[in-house]
Amino acid sequence: MITGGLGSFHGAHVGSILMTSAASSLPRDWTVIAVNLPEHARNAIHTDAGAQAAGFPRALVAGVSTYAYLVHPLLEARGLDWVAHGGGELRFRRPVFAGDVVRLQPTTEDPFMIYAVTSEQDQPRAMFHAVSVAEPLVPMRDGEVMPDLHFELHGEWGSDYGKRLGDDHALCTDNDVVHPAVWPALANQVMQNHVARGQWIHTRSIIRHHALARSGSTATVRTNIVRRYEQGGERAIADVHIAVDGIVVASLEHEAIIALPGS
Repeated sequence: MITGGLGSFHGAHVGSILMTSAASSLPRDWTVIAVNLPEHARNAIHTDAGAQAAGFPRALVAGVSTYAYLVHPLLEARGLDWVAHGGGELRFRRPVFAGDVVRLQPTTEDPFMIYAVTSEQDQPRAMFHAVSVAEPLVPMRDGEVMPDLHFELHGEWGSDYGKRLGDDHALCTDNDVVHPAVWPALANQVMQNHVARGQWIHTRSIIRHHALARSGSTATVRTNIVRRYEQGGERAIADVHIAVDGIVVASLEHEAIIALPGS
């Protein structure tokens, strides 16, 4: 493990990262057409047929896709320093649908609020309250202990997560750093594999970055379900720690509707 101005980075030369992480100071507006990735169809709500069966007009875009779009202005403005140390709170108010034109609109004062806006009536669809330095790592709360999951951080879980969604910003791919949207995507896998019953919807996350992770590393995801309750369906809140080489690189409080009403 090498330690430098951008924090811990496992198996890479931090100096070379510093030279390629120059960034502007203020996030800028950005527009993208929202898409789902093939793997998102594991949750049928991200297909037209599944979404229509649940009463929606067409496929819901995965929350982690929307989150990947929301962090684009931060990657551009704050670079790897935010990927290593930043974080924030992500909330979804209404669905983003596949094919929507999404405008990412940041405020101009730090801490930044970034809004995801579409042409639908009720706006914004999602918001991210970003912080430059996340809170320190805290122990997971007691709860239902889920089985540990292990992931190779490449391909579906690698540096090009944003690129696959239509974001051509090359910060993560150029530096071989795991894209920050991978962390809630891994938390979603826990929900998909061990918690959800049928179709389900990611609703909220608090995301804290503690170190950079190299694409190609192996991540261990540890999860405790700390609360279950009813509100518009059955919901679950999880504490999630994601570790690489025994070091926690990201921690989350992750919430989802794990069973839709009537399911």
